Amino acid sequence: MTLLVLQTGLAQSPAKGKVSGAVKDGAGKPMEFVTVMLLKAQDSTLVKGAVSNAAGAYEFESIPEGRYRISTSQMGYQKAKSEPITIDASHQDVKVATLVMQEETKVLNAVTITTKKPFIEQEIDRTVVNVENSIVSSGNNALEVLEKAPGVTIDRQNDQIQLKGKQGVIVMIDGKQTYLSGQDVANLLKNTPSDNIEKIEIITNPSSKYDAAGNTGIINIRMKKNKGFGTNGTLTAGAGYGRYEKANGSVQLNHREGKINAFGNYSYMYRKSFQENELNRIIPYNGTVTYFDQVSRRPNKFNGNNYRAGLDFFATKKSTFGVLVTGFLNDWRQFNASNFTEKLNADRELVQTQETGVSVKNQWLNLTGNLNYKYDFDGKGQELTVDADYSRYNGDSYNGLNTSYINFDGLVNPADKAIRNNMPSTIDIWAFKTDYTLPTKKGKWEAGLKTSFVLTDNNLLFDDRQEDGSWQYNNSLSNQFKYKENISAGYLNYATQLDKKTKLQVGLRVEHTKSRGHSVTIDSMVNRNYINLFPTFFLSRQLDSNHVLNLSYSRRIDRPNYQDLNPFKFYLDPITYQVGNPYLKPQYTHSVQLTHTYKGAFSTTLGYSHTTDVIVREVPGQIPDKNITYVMAANLATQDNVNLTVSFPVPVRNWWTMQNNFTVFYNKYNSPYLGSQYNVDVVAWNAYVSNNFVLGKGFSAELAGWYNSAGLYGFFKSLPQGAFSVGLQKQVMQKKGTLKLNVNDPFWWNRFRGSTNYGDINFKIKSNWESRVARVTFTYKFGNQNVKAARQRSTGTEAERNRAGGGSN
Repeated sequence: MTLLVLQTGLAQSPAKGKVSGAVKDGAGKPMEFVTVMLLKAQDSTLVKGAVSNAAGAYEFESIPEGRYRISTSQMGYQKAKSEPITIDASHQDVKVATLVMQEETKVLNAVTITTKKPFIEQEIDRTVVNVENSIVSSGNNALEVLEKAPGVTIDRQNDQIQLKGKQGVIVMIDGKQTYLSGQDVANLLKNTPSDNIEKIEIITNPSSKYDAAGNTGIINIRMKKNKGFGTNGTLTAGAGYGRYEKANGSVQLNHREGKINAFGNYSYMYRKSFQENELNRIIPYNGTVTYFDQVSRRPNKFNGNNYRAGLDFFATKKSTFGVLVTGFLNDWRQFNASNFTEKLNADRELVQTQETGVSVKNQWLNLTGNLNYKYDFDGKGQELTVDADYSRYNGDSYNGLNTSYINFDGLVNPADKAIRNNMPSTIDIWAFKTDYTLPTKKGKWEAGLKTSFVLTDNNLLFDDRQEDGSWQYNNSLSNQFKYKENISAGYLNYATQLDKKTKLQVGLRVEHTKSRGHSVTIDSMVNRNYINLFPTFFLSRQLDSNHVLNLSYSRRIDRPNYQDLNPFKFYLDPITYQVGNPYLKPQYTHSVQLTHTYKGAFSTTLGYSHTTDVIVREVPGQIPDKNITYVMAANLATQDNVNLTVSFPVPVRNWWTMQNNFTVFYNKYNSPYLGSQYNVDVVAWNAYVSNNFVLGKGFSAELAGWYNSAGLYGFFKSLPQGAFSVGLQKQVMQKKGTLKLNVNDPFWWNRFRGSTNYGDINFKIKSNWESRVARVTFTYKFGNQNVKAARQRSTGTEAERNRAGGGSN
């Protein structure tokens, strides 16, 4: 808080002058949403940024004395630049001559402007995290970067991503959904180098064009793509150290010649790390209580390979064909891992110790192929796109536990117990979708169809070690689980301009879901067949040149992840495990959101959502007579969420800019559970503040920090968390190379502390991991840096891959 107060105080400088003007196109019509930059006349350094309103007007206030230029840019138009202007005692209200922007008709020579996007930008319908421009994010993984995004919290204990206090976030990569479970999405992001990421888009209320999955919204991760004709590429190499060593490297290539655009990248990540957990449990049974104090230490090692390759063929001016192949090969395993448990009686006297050696190996292979076609009817927005996809996941997971016991109550020590399980698994996903866009004189129509088929097969093989050292198959714990699902959908959107200041968009999506979960070993079947309607509504009103109001509504669904439906038990030790729930139902959410934007920069959003059949993925349970504690996914009756987000930049000095994001939310759960009513609510908040410094001579720096207050997520209460990072960057080799040094969480503040106390369930959790890491990264760009980027596109497998199991741990 001291840092925030200091920064706010420094930001309060008296107004010096005002600069205003307007932007028009070649036909003399006002241009809306043009990016307007106030630059220093001497070296084109960015001073302030703004966006033109519906009348094409812009305005800058509180401008210090000096000489400046105005620069404007918008996709499809040539940049425009004003003559130098002066702010001094005699010129404090400067009107800039109207800038005219001509449509681009040829490839322009690049104009270099010393500016960069802020780490976080607030757009009309989304929040954008510009990872590519962040110094402190270099060398990190995608999950660590996402942790710094406004409104996002990461439950490190359970590896769950939450947005504004709610679970159920859909994660896409380049518009393609990952189809992993929530935990496996977090694991995949852990092993995605941040140096491969351009930006992260957070869309809290998507339109009907998107799959209805995701009650909280969508997080879309845009990977880097090189930008005319020729060949270019980027090489990245990095290393880091915390308690253990880390390394990463990548190569990206792009080539465009004639009608062909080819692109691809490969990245490798090596990470050695650790996680340490403490679990303190109190279990009542038969009029007394037993205490269990558990400590687990799990060093781990990860090797990850990610690849992406594609080809666009511009057959005619109207037709484009494309092929895209992506995939990963990941290996994650624990070494020298152990769990140590002390069992104590009601007087806190030591009764027994249990020590479990743990061996875990997980290997995952993914291959996804996409064929796509785009037809541009008239060059004015009427287009048809078609995508066909196939994705396959192969996994092999091994878990071995060897437990020894020592009694302190005079009883004979129990025999050592050893169990092991191996689970080969496959997931096959087929998807097809087509989208059509038709602009009209009064608006724009969008329509589309999609169908997807998913087959999963998990075969858990459980063995117990016998006294003679042999292994015997355990039929009661083993099980083969098969899941089959077909989702068919269609949508219709219409957007129009009601008047000069009001825009409207309405949409409806229909989805039919048919699924079957089959536990083969116990011959148990769960069938579901349902149809849902998902309406959306968006209204935008330009109040005046500075103020814009946006109102939106949507209904959304979250279907259970494939692994949540899997009834297998995954053991931490013999008395602690996680189990799936084949009877999970989908959850439904109604969301309303009101956003006010001031001068295109200061944004305030108020949201409310009501969710029924809430899927909570870590619901605790106990078997007291066996001293067993477990967690499983279950449906709670309702959750209500109210949230308020404020985002605003502060130009402290011409060399120092600050971005601030604050979110406060209220969560209320109401549901019957364990024979009584679980009715609880909490107010929580989080903050993110970043500072960027231009130091001159190619040097720049960044200081950023985040804080999450105490909160409630399902049955778990969490204590506050926070951390900060610092980084330094130097451009070298005629700005083709960039050297970055950063330290994340230097004081090791980022730790999880949580508890639950409901009915006879009472335990506390502490969790530490290797958040304190120093990293150095070098990036080198070569070739023609103006090669046109590969087309951004959303494939047909957008909802299913986010619910598959795999990735890494």
